[in-house]
Amino acid sequence: MTENQAITLFKCLADKSRIQILKTLMEKDMYVSLLSERLSLTPATVSFHLKKLMDAGAITSRKEQYYTIYSINDEVFNVSILDILKEKSEEMALQQERDDAYRKKVIDSFFEYGKLKSIPAQRKKEQIILEEIAKAFEPGKEYSEREVNIIIADFHDDFCTIRRDMISEGLLKRENMKYRKA
Repeated sequence: MTENQAITLFKCLADKSRIQILKTLMEKDMYVSLLSERLSLTPATVSFHLKKLMDAGAITSRKEQYYTIYSINDEVFNVSILDILKEKSEEMALQQERDDAYRKKVIDSFFEYGKLKSIPAQRKKEQIILEEIAKAFEPGKEYSEREVNIIIADFHDDFCTIRRDMISEGLLKRENMKYRKA
């Protein structure tokens, strides 16, 4: 189920009459006049709601003699909400572009000629800065505290604060006085 199909379905389900129609169709397949009698709605109202449910894919119809019989589309309701949320979104690329633009803006604001001008007070900005500094460390390689301090000092003089923050953010791991990029 695509994101747009899910939105259409959820909007469709946000109506008490449509939910009642679906509950009734769960019992057995029915035609408009029978649904109308059972739910105390006019046939025109039932037809209107059935059209919305059909457009959302919640029900199906078939012809039997001169009646149109409506039934639940089980496939639509067997999809979990997690499956819907895991679907690729058309918005994901746009969100990623926004994230990248924000990241670049923060880096450009706090770095000048490769040096960190100041440590950001805002946590999310500091996270971006620390991730940028972490790129200077090789994955899998062990560093002594002195080596870590020298690498961080290339970015900013307060290497102790940055080292501590990188450890607390999980960017660096410290075991037995050795440091490794996480």
